Amino acid sequence: MGGLGKTTLAQSVYNNSQVDSHFEKKIWVCVSNNFEVTRLLKMILESLTRRNVEMTSRDVIVQEIRQQLVGKKYLLVLDDVWTESQILWDDFLRLLRGLNATNGNRCVVTTRKQQTASILATHDPYVLGKLSDDDCWSILTKKAIAGGEIPEQLHVMKEEIIKKCGGLPLAASVMGGLLRMKGKEEWQLILKNKLPNFSGDEDGVMETLKLSFDCLPSPSIKKCFAYCSIFPKDTAMKRDMLIELWMAEGFLQADVNSQMMMEEIGMNYVRILLQSSLFEETRGYRRIHYKMHDLVHDLAESMSKSTEVINSIRYLAVYSSGGEDRDKLLESQSTSLHSLFVKGDLSSDMLMKLKNLYVLNLSDARNRELPVSIGKLIHLRYVNLSKSQIRILPDSLCKLYNLQTLVLDSTYVKDLPNGTCNLISLRHLHYYKSDENFRMPLEMGRLTCLQTLEFFNVGPEKGRQIGELGCLNNLKGKLSIRNLQLVKDKEEAEEANLSEKANLFSLRLEWAWDRDREDDNYNDEDVLDGLQPHPNLKELAIRGFMGDQFPRWLMDLPTTLPKLERLEFNFCNRCRELLPLQNFTSLKELVIHRCGGLTNLPSDMLHSCTSLQKLQVTDCHNLISLALDLQQTPILFWS
Repeated sequence: MGGLGKTTLAQSVYNNSQVDSHFEKKIWVCVSNNFEVTRLLKMILESLTRRNVEMTSRDVIVQEIRQQLVGKKYLLVLDDVWTESQILWDDFLRLLRGLNATNGNRCVVTTRKQQTASILATHDPYVLGKLSDDDCWSILTKKAIAGGEIPEQLHVMKEEIIKKCGGLPLAASVMGGLLRMKGKEEWQLILKNKLPNFSGDEDGVMETLKLSFDCLPSPSIKKCFAYCSIFPKDTAMKRDMLIELWMAEGFLQADVNSQMMMEEIGMNYVRILLQSSLFEETRGYRRIHYKMHDLVHDLAESMSKSTEVINSIRYLAVYSSGGEDRDKLLESQSTSLHSLFVKGDLSSDMLMKLKNLYVLNLSDARNRELPVSIGKLIHLRYVNLSKSQIRILPDSLCKLYNLQTLVLDSTYVKDLPNGTCNLISLRHLHYYKSDENFRMPLEMGRLTCLQTLEFFNVGPEKGRQIGELGCLNNLKGKLSIRNLQLVKDKEEAEEANLSEKANLFSLRLEWAWDRDREDDNYNDEDVLDGLQPHPNLKELAIRGFMGDQFPRWLMDLPTTLPKLERLEFNFCNRCRELLPLQNFTSLKELVIHRCGGLTNLPSDMLHSCTSLQKLQVTDCHNLISLALDLQQTPILFWS
């Protein structure tokens, strides 16, 4: 039965610190109902290497896995297995046993099928029972109330509503989310009229999930949820990616009355889907992703086929890497297709047939050039080329005047087309180059809708100067501004209009770090004075600054940047004293690296920065001594 918590239990074991120390390699694979041995081996290799696998030869894949596991003890989790075929299992287990000769390897399998458990079990399978009434109540109230006192209206319903949970944690969570989305006056109505015949089995769980879907507050959010079925089961979905895809499909519309942008509407939708237990939150390193339970994914897939939800919207994900069958499928759907996720490459001829596309995801494409014909797909709003081999973007890309999102993460793209400034609808440019010699496209300031711009390299010529940032007041997230040595004075620096960019939370200000230290003609102090950020900023890094002292706005950070949590100084070689930090209660992290002129740190730093959690000081060779309390604090990393 689904919804008992098998995957949750397996995840708890998989993420346990003792398990981490016992196994040198851990592999997690969501198998689902497509048990094909070569596919399963590819997924194992992808889990090990954290990259997509293009090879199709079983022998080659097995050899690669062996190289990854040689001499290493591993844990393999096969989640949500359905197949009951003895022949398939014998084939897979034979290959699995031959992967390495290390003792102590373990394989954990979760399945709803008793027959599957019987085929595999070398020990008695662990059969999950249903939850106690108290545990169900705890899950439900935690979801419905989210802290605080349980209202009397819910206490009155306790016995009846626990009965309807049937001892299933998923049902309890979904019901709690459903109650949270409704007012207290509607709770009895839901219980009496919406869930009269709920049974504590898988069909009953699906009924509850369907009710949670039906109670979503708008047709738009229902479309957004159904769209998520385009991803394979167990996919970790990024919030911004989801919102950008929903936006491209036209599911999000800006609210003129509340002045909410499409992205803000999308964030609200994600919050609602979380509260409804249709999304689950998973946390990785400094990132939050979202997943759907297997049964929730089944619901999304079912709803995606419903004309009531999607109308004429069509989307397709093809995860085979090519072949005649794939091309025939694409051709048959070419006129009605709005979203296409395709693994591998698409020919120019095939692209030309997909003229109604809104979304094109060509991540992992092997071609080095994007076909020129992409400029004919005038309805495109989202293009994803991440992790592809593409090196050259054609100028025709700049004819996509409706393009909202361009994703170039982890690509080999060396230059953006000269006409990038013509992408007047562009809101999100996911592209990062660490090279300060990279030349920005001319007149980026024309992209006034732009919200995501990860870096800007100042150039000497008109169209590449810092003033191009002046009109980009919708920028949000992180921004690095490099080559500030090319900015003439404070007045030119002020043209960047950083004080008006309220949605930036992280800012890096960088001068060339290898300039002559003996030169006295630098104007860094004036330039930095003109780069005062908006008070909402949370992270500030200054690199290569050659001024002797900091401007006034930096000398009073608790007033000018009251929300600042992280401050970094890097290669600021002429500064002999750190700026004053009195009453800087918001600061959590201070990093000082290669500041050769620095001779001391404020002795009262720990008393002034009461929230400080990390102090990192490295390669400051003139720093004579540290106050005793700084030396003894556990938050200090000193080198």
